[in-house]
Amino acid sequence: MQSFRTEIENPVVEKDIIELANKIELFHNGRIDEEKFRSLRLARGVYGQRQEGVQMIRIKLPYGKVLSHQLRRIAEVSDEYSRSRLHITTRQDIQIHYVDLNRTPELWAELERDNVTLREACGNTVRNVTASETAGIDVNEPFDVSPYADAIFRFFLRHPVCQELGRKFKVSFSATDEDTGLSYMHDLGFIAKMENGVKGFKVMLGGGLGSQPRHADELYGFLASDKIIPLMEGALRVFDRYGERKSRAKARLKFLIKDIGLEGFKKLVEEEQKAIEFKTVEIDEVNYKASVPVSVKAPEAQVGDQKAFDLWKSTNVVKQKQEGFVAIGIKVLLGDFYTDKARILADLVENYAAGEIRLTLRQNILIPFVREDLLPFFYAELEKLGFVEVGYNKAVDITACPGTDTCNLGIASSTGIAEELERVIKTEYPQYLKNEDLVIKISGCMNACGQHNMANIGFQGMSIRTKEKLIVPALQVLLGGGNLGDGRAHFADKVVKIPSRRGPEALRRIFNDFEANAGIKSFVEYYQEKGEKYFYNLLTDLSNIENLTQEDFIDWGTEDVYVKAIGVGECAGVVIDLIETLFLESEEKIEEAKTAFGNKVYSSGIYEAYRSMVNSAKAILLSENVKTNTQAGIISQFDELFVETKRVELGTSFSDLIYQIKMYPPTEDFAVNYINSAEEFLTIVRAFRTADVAEAIR
Repeated sequence: MQSFRTEIENPVVEKDIIELANKIELFHNGRIDEEKFRSLRLARGVYGQRQEGVQMIRIKLPYGKVLSHQLRRIAEVSDEYSRSRLHITTRQDIQIHYVDLNRTPELWAELERDNVTLREACGNTVRNVTASETAGIDVNEPFDVSPYADAIFRFFLRHPVCQELGRKFKVSFSATDEDTGLSYMHDLGFIAKMENGVKGFKVMLGGGLGSQPRHADELYGFLASDKIIPLMEGALRVFDRYGERKSRAKARLKFLIKDIGLEGFKKLVEEEQKAIEFKTVEIDEVNYKASVPVSVKAPEAQVGDQKAFDLWKSTNVVKQKQEGFVAIGIKVLLGDFYTDKARILADLVENYAAGEIRLTLRQNILIPFVREDLLPFFYAELEKLGFVEVGYNKAVDITACPGTDTCNLGIASSTGIAEELERVIKTEYPQYLKNEDLVIKISGCMNACGQHNMANIGFQGMSIRTKEKLIVPALQVLLGGGNLGDGRAHFADKVVKIPSRRGPEALRRIFNDFEANAGIKSFVEYYQEKGEKYFYNLLTDLSNIENLTQEDFIDWGTEDVYVKAIGVGECAGVVIDLIETLFLESEEKIEEAKTAFGNKVYSSGIYEAYRSMVNSAKAILLSENVKTNTQAGIISQFDELFVETKRVELGTSFSDLIYQIKMYPPTEDFAVNYINSAEEFLTIVRAFRTADVAEAIR
């Protein structure tokens, strides 16, 4: 067994890390199927990289809040296990690249010393809970959503209901009706509301991006805050049971909503409530550990260029609701910064602000609770770090995923074109340094990690094949997306596909046309007025591939001729399980159920037993080459093929046995009986499998 120093006080976390180390060893020894191992490591934040032999580590940072000591710890880990670079994602996480798989348990243990986790940062789980970066300081917010986002994160971390979903599940919180948390593109989106003095949320359900973006439906106009956790648990249980599992392309919640309808889904969620332990969950705002600004005398600071300082204040300083305080926005190019700067930044906010930073959905950093009289000092200190580039959250602030730099799925460079477009805006359109209307986003493939299809101007990495069968890096240009607030939005239209090298010219034409004709309209309003055909005619000649130059065959950010190379994506990929591996997993789930029961967490014990039974039934179905795609389908198919034909004797139908989980509350008596049933079921199907194999040999 691999040995390393954990020094973890939490035994649950320590067990998690040791389990990862053991599974890595079993994988190296050929005792765990590669696809199953992939599922396990993804749920622990370990993601395969485009470069062979190394991993990307995703650090889960709920609602983007990072304390000074946590930032220093992350920097130390990056120095020790990687290349001293940190990458901020569009989900307020930090990623570290080029990590040796064998060192990931030790890396995780180091992070946990400062209460930082990798758990469920990737894979078929509840991903990082995101929120408006201005939560707690926003002048327009009815209340601080941070404690609620924190409570959702803590309640569902390691919760059995969301460990092996069909696909990832994304949750967001918006502080105001401006919906800066982007509720409309999430599986569950919460927008803060007040009704008759009661704190609650507008709830949006079933949104998503990807190749088929879907606008979320309004599930509730107002839901009291003590109901959001039971609602989410019910939604996860329904998604777990009825969600697609065979076809990865159709496995998100949005497709289930499309199939059964909003009212059908809502009914199933309501039916689950009688089996959920907590009917209401009060969020403890009082004891939420909010950061407190330090009280210091403003140090002497000289501003060398007053004009530059004033421009920076106008674009990068955010007014807070707390009188006398502001927040400072740091524009981080492509979300990449280095550990030396991270350490200095950690010290700066600890000594002169509130000891925290917020990572933003646009891959930037926000420093809250800066006293207004400290702005000259902060400007001087941040200038030394190269952190005073103007245009925070403005048009020049382009969002981009890593693309072909490190991602297996990247088709074209998103970072290279983003840098070039920012250069074009700065040098040719300096007036857009203050423009908040235009939002530009870039993704290296259709999966939309750069959120291109919700931007005013979006670019998606693609490729074009010429008549001579040569491959050219390309961009799909998307226009007209935008956030309208309060859960309303437009997704962008696909307008034209052009060689990547023509991206800057496309941007120039769009800007020039907008400047000449839009007047006081926003870009979204102007696009809606003109329509897709107008912009297609504006750009269509750029799609001509009869006049390609040699430069067109070289993608942005590289000097090499373009080669289309797409690996196996790991964003909650489908898992192909071996039968014996499934049986072993069923045993593990029963042990987890017994552990939970021993700790008097009966609801978790019951759900682990449920997962064991589904797993065991799936193993038998796969042993006879029966395709499965939902848990509900597994249950009905097992009845049809094995129980009704008397091949397996249960004394009842499998449906009646397993669906007790939604009929009874999670009491101690029910838990012990249900866990025993799962254990007996595993014994029966294993005996069936053994006899079946023996018969086949004869």
